[in-house]
Amino acid sequence: MIFGKKIYFLSDFHLGAPNAEKSLVREKIIINFLDSIKNDAAEIFIVGDIFDFWFEYRNVVPKGFVRLFGKLAELTDSGITIRVFVGNHDMWMKDYFQKELNIPVYYKPETFERNGKNFFIGHGDGLGPGDSGYKWLKKIFRNPFCQQLFGIFPPYFGIGLANFLSRQSRANTEVSEEVFKGADGEWLLIYCNQKLQKEKFDFFVFGHRHLPIDFKLNNSESRYINLGDWIRYFTYAEFDGVNLELKSFTNQHEKIIKG
Repeated sequence: MIFGKKIYFLSDFHLGAPNAEKSLVREKIIINFLDSIKNDAAEIFIVGDIFDFWFEYRNVVPKGFVRLFGKLAELTDSGITIRVFVGNHDMWMKDYFQKELNIPVYYKPETFERNGKNFFIGHGDGLGPGDSGYKWLKKIFRNPFCQQLFGIFPPYFGIGLANFLSRQSRANTEVSEEVFKGADGEWLLIYCNQKLQKEKFDFFVFGHRHLPIDFKLNNSESRYINLGDWIRYFTYAEFDGVNLELKSFTNQHEKIIKG
């Protein structure tokens, strides 16, 4: 890392939801945040579900989000590295971000070493015990043949159908996402502790859960960080080269779950 620079992590914008008007309000807050860190950011990780739905047809992408795209392009043009992970709502990313914004896209969890600290980073969907139904569904959605079949639908119909399914998925999970289930009930915490038995990581950084969580793992120095979201909490993590701290851009620090 460059002296005096920081690495930032954020996830779960779900832009487009629940409607264009409310999404635009959140998009502007995200832009303000990116503006606030552009002078000291060396690298930015966006860890999935930027959009409530995203599908790249050969010559069509979902309309909107121009403010975000413009800001990301400005940041990468200035030399800031941005890395994007797909989430369960935008897993059908292809090469638009790479070609238009010079942003690499990751489709599974990856490991990174920064300033002597080891990070395990991913969106978090489909990891840990349980949720076999979603894991089965994810295999179908990630299958290239199934993606090609979906691409046959005209964009008007395909995007409309996908937006409906995204709304249904969010309605089914938003209540449970508000409740912290404890060290023995949080499946990503269980996954991290199992992972630690095989390999040492200083930080596990995930999104998907929509709760801001900073939790020490099995009495070790390793920590599980869930980045929360930019719907209710507007939370992000900041790494200064030594410490990783979970913060809220809208001063909701008291809502961060710590353990």
